[in-house]
Order: sequence, then C-alpha cells, then structure tokens
Amino acid sequence: MYAADLNPAGVPDGSIPLAVDVTDPDSFAAAVSRAVAETGSLHVLCNNAGTSSTTDPIACTVEEWEHTFAVNSRGVFLGTKFALPHMLAQQYGVIVNTASAAGLVGLKDRAAYCASKGAVIAFTRQVAVQYAGTGVRCNSVCPGTVDSPWVGRLLAAADDPAHARVQLVARQPMGRLGTPMEVAAAALYLASDEAAFITGTELVIDGGLLAG
Repeated sequence: MYAADLNPAGVPDGSIPLAVDVTDPDSFAAAVSRAVAETGSLHVLCNNAGTSSTTDPIACTVEEWEHTFAVNSRGVFLGTKFALPHMLAQQYGVIVNTASAAGLVGLKDRAAYCASKGAVIAFTRQVAVQYAGTGVRCNSVCPGTVDSPWVGRLLAAADDPAHARVQLVARQPMGRLGTPMEVAAAALYLASDEAAFITGTELVIDGGLLAG
C-alpha cells in the first residue's frame, strides 16, 4: 500500500510513503505512475487529503476559498483523473473519496468547507455514472465529527478547548465522537468486493447526527 502526504514521514507504518501535493497535477501524476510501475496495477484509490475552513461567507477570503477547494475538491479530481486510465485498462478499480457530512447539510462558519465537500459528493456521483459497467466503482464516505488530530487542532484554537469539546460531544446523538478507525473501516468496506453492487453513493458515518 502506498500512502501519500505532504509530509511522508507521517504516513502509517507498513505503507510505502510518497511525497505528494494533491493540488499539483504533476506531483499527483508522478505518484500514480510510480505506484503502477512498481506494482503493475492500481486496484484502489482513496482520496483522503483535506483541509479545514472555519469562516462564514463574509469573512472567508478569496484565498481561503480557493485553497480549500484546491485541497478538498481539486485533489479528488486529480487523483481520479490520473487513476482512471489504469483502472479502465484493467477493467477493475475502486475509488473512495472522503467527503463529509458537512457536504450534505449547511453548517455555520463552514462556508468553503461545506461547499468543497458538496463538490466531492457531486463529482463522486458523476464518476460513478460515467463509468458504471466498466468494472470501476466510485463512492464517498461522509464522516461527521471524528476524534482526530484535525479536530484536536480546531479545539485547541478555541477560547475554551474543554468546553468546546463538551459541546461537540453533546450534539452527537450517540453521545461520543467518531474514531478514525471507524471511518477507515467504512472506506475499506466500499473498496471491498462485498460492496461490488455499490457505486455513486455516500456512506454517512456520523453517529446519527444527520438523522436528528
């Protein structure tokens, strides 16, 4: 398994690290080409890179908007663009995109984030329909609030991190935050042959948040 990151030193143990800027076409293309050259195939692509944005439409700068879309949306497009030719040639492949529950509902102070994740969901559906019947499937996972380093950084920036965490937990119907492993398990399911009849869907992993 290859794991790409701006800082390849942070990829999971047991994976082959790749230094990749998902906003840069040449960087992404080189990573996909290397993986195919070294293994001879490309079975699964998980577009998981993301960035946060915590502003409303007025406060959000053009630069923040464009950066959020560059990472969250363009990165998914580029990974898909460069993976598809290999998957179509071998008549098999699975693409799993990390979207968000925020792409399905409006959240305060998440203007660019909600919009960029909504774009991921719409793009996932388009790719699924475009290539249905070719052996290539495309789905997305839509996590709610997950107890991840990313959320930890957001909480640390709050005026009262402990209170902010209590508020996050309180809004979860299941009374807790999700875990990264639960999101990973959902992605693995979509990538597996057990999900062979699933394409163009978004798997929501939010502890019941959207159902409330």
